[in-house]
Amino acid sequence: MAKFGMLFGRGGTKRQDAQGDQGEDETVAAVQDGVVVNASGHKDQLKRQYSLLAVCGIAMTVDNAWAALGSSYSISILNGGPPGLIFGLIIAVFYYSFIGLSLAELASSIPTSGGVYHWATIAGGPRWGRILGFFAGWINFYGWMFDLAALLQITGNIATSMYGVYNQDTYEPRPWNVYVAYLAVLWTSTLIVIFANRIVPASQSLGMFMVLFGGITTIVVLAVMPSRHASNYFVWGSFDENNKTGWPGGVAFLLGVLNGAFTVGTPDSISHMAEELAHPKRDLPKAIGVQIGSGFLFAFAFAVTLSYATTDLNALQDGFNSYPLAGIYAQATANPDGTLNRGATFGLLFILITSVFLCCIGTLVTNSRLYWSLARDNAVPLSGVFSYVNEDLSCPVASTLFVAVVATGLGAIPLGSPTAFLNLTGSFIILTTVSYAIPFLANLMSGRKHFPPGPFHLGRMGAPINITAVAFITLFDILYCFPYLVPTTAESMNYNSVILVGTVMVTGIWWLIHARENYPGPKVLQLYIHAEGSVYQVASGGAIEKTAEPGLKAEGEKKS
Repeated sequence: MAKFGMLFGRGGTKRQDAQGDQGEDETVAAVQDGVVVNASGHKDQLKRQYSLLAVCGIAMTVDNAWAALGSSYSISILNGGPPGLIFGLIIAVFYYSFIGLSLAELASSIPTSGGVYHWATIAGGPRWGRILGFFAGWINFYGWMFDLAALLQITGNIATSMYGVYNQDTYEPRPWNVYVAYLAVLWTSTLIVIFANRIVPASQSLGMFMVLFGGITTIVVLAVMPSRHASNYFVWGSFDENNKTGWPGGVAFLLGVLNGAFTVGTPDSISHMAEELAHPKRDLPKAIGVQIGSGFLFAFAFAVTLSYATTDLNALQDGFNSYPLAGIYAQATANPDGTLNRGATFGLLFILITSVFLCCIGTLVTNSRLYWSLARDNAVPLSGVFSYVNEDLSCPVASTLFVAVVATGLGAIPLGSPTAFLNLTGSFIILTTVSYAIPFLANLMSGRKHFPPGPFHLGRMGAPINITAVAFITLFDILYCFPYLVPTTAESMNYNSVILVGTVMVTGIWWLIHARENYPGPKVLQLYIHAEGSVYQVASGGAIEKTAEPGLKAEGEKKS
């Protein structure tokens, strides 16, 4: 049985090169039979082509906070209007800060493309790591699939709104129109990710430009163009009259925090790019911080400006699948006589669709890398097919196509459900945060002993921060399962709880019929799981067995 040599250092992993000189290389975790492997226990198959700037670009582009906030305004527009939007964002950023800190610490310790999937495996230790990692990985993947579907739905809404700007007298958007645009964006993104993967880093740098300068341009236009602005009371104090949910004010406000959560709820996105970074231990925590910090600044400025630019909120409260942002743009840029300024409205929507389209590309990359990580470890059906990487294209082609096919099916949901967009966004937040809570809890229960400190380490504050993150996740995930409106009907029902239970059940069935006997667990088990002075590895039949005593040295070193 192959043995791994490893020496963990705080700033990187020490290894000897062919000349015997030691150096720091964050991409190397061990040497197996003379083959250098990364933190996931695998040989690098993807090009490490992303710099800190590029990975921050992906983090900001996938998050795309100001665009996500405005495009999901249909969530909070009935939950208190502008005050619900602004204060809900503040609450969401506050609790996601604890989540982000907890994820950044894990990413700095063990940077793998599996993200929470691998971290849950390690945190669970030799007894529970396999099953916890399996469920965390699958639940995280489901969550990201719902996020991709929500983003594509947003893009479809923007595209049909752009068409409607110049055809407002004859055109009324239909759900199937949105779905056609959804498919066009999805499959265009898929072709780019597969056949033009080398330009994806540049596209994400462009995405960061659109997030920054597109956001600034939009904020400035919304601030200066309106002939009149909303009152201070409307923006900051009109919660009660704009609460159309039937819930008491406090409950309605907390339910509307989902809008803010969707705005900044992507802190693990760039962890799945770990095996394409030159300095993952240092760069991943920085990118997570940039994503949450810049996301809040842009989203808050956009929310305030958007609220002051809204002059007729009642005209926009048209259901959860509507797209009120296009209406706000039209109100803000209207001509002095009140007629539609087609050029200005279309221009703002063009900035938005460009930004969100680039976000879709980054999210598709995230999803495909996550599914590929699961496939490498025999956690998915047809793992041999989906784990294959075309090294000429530097892309897991089969995994990327699988993600696109699943997204095609999810996009059909809004064709028959008036609350589909809320279910997509809510399921994304619930499923991803549940997947975060699994390694957080397991890490706490194991005494936080399985993760070697990385460059970013929380120290004594780690446990309180982890506990706070889990508490917030529990509270808000329960709230996000409440009915959207009371009294509720079948049409306005919240299906997030059904989706959560359904995904867990499907994962459980796959565990029973396949994984319990055939899933060996990820190779990170061989690198990081220690118990009572031994290194553990999962045998092919699923049992944990001792493989070596500690003290293994990097290839070429002598035992002392």
